[in-house]
Amino acid sequence: VRRNEIVRVREERRREDKLAQLQAKIADRNAFVKNSRRASAATGLAALQRWAKRHKLAAFVTLALNERVIVCTIDQEAKAQDALLDGCYLLETDVPQGLMDAKAVDARYRDLQKVERNFRTVKTTFLEIRPIFLRKAERTKAHVFVAMLALKITRRFEAALHRTFGSTVDDPATITPDDALVALGRLTYLYSTDRNGQRHTHLPRPDDQQAKILDAIGLSFPLKAKAEKRAV
Repeated sequence: VRRNEIVRVREERRREDKLAQLQAKIADRNAFVKNSRRASAATGLAALQRWAKRHKLAAFVTLALNERVIVCTIDQEAKAQDALLDGCYLLETDVPQGLMDAKAVDARYRDLQKVERNFRTVKTTFLEIRPIFLRKAERTKAHVFVAMLALKITRRFEAALHRTFGSTVDDPATITPDDALVALGRLTYLYSTDRNGQRHTHLPRPDDQQAKILDAIGLSFPLKAKAEKRAV
């Protein structure tokens, strides 16, 4: 049995989000019952109990009526008990313990996760390898080779962003690789022509977000204009 700390944190946040939603629903229902003589507090209580059960909160949440007010009681001990297995998973293998201990089994499993994640990145989520318009074997192999090089760049890109900005587990609003590409995509060439007919090409100065991303990945670019003679 092993524990994934990232999954544990995610499950804890999900549980707290559900509790916050439940408290908001209780407040809305109590306000509705208070402002309506014909509203049934018991009906609202039953609906909220079903909601709590459906979202797996019933093990440590108790809902009851105090006159016409719905009251929520949270059993902290039961809540802690419910969270004991957050992030835990079970690995089973037929490899003898003498050849591979539990730590090594978990390490190999995590390596397999990385391989699957790489395939997913190449195929669908980020690079979208699609050699569907290629017919010759050499061109298909070249397409896949370029995609694998792009995967290595993507991994370095993700690692640099993670070191600087953290992950979405630590901060859901952190900068992801997709966010970084969108931000950097706003950097476009600007062109101007002086009175002598020379055309100048230059880039705008990066904004704060773009500058942070460029610093994170260790890249910079010249801002000095480059003059080009106009073609006649």
